[in-house]
Amino acid sequence: MDIISQLQEQVNLIAHLAFNTVGTLQRDAPPNRLSPNYPEPPPHTTEDGTNFSEQPKLMSSALVKAAKQFDALVTLFLI
Repeated sequence: MDIISQLQEQVNLIAHLAFNTVGTLQRDAPPNRLSPNYPEPPPHTTEDGTNFSEQPKLMSSALVKAAKQFDALVTLFLI
């Protein structure tokens, strides 16, 4: 596989990971009060009581790993 195809696949992977990471963070983020005039938001509950605190860490580390691999491929392309 040539370097351009590898770069394109890595960009696609980064886009996929970024999309899923942001979506997961939006889905699992606790509600926040918009103004002091509004009542306190209800607590964030999950259907099965699963702890999602580790998932954002794993997803963000995968995103950083993919970005570093992209940098390495760009370095190879420029040599």
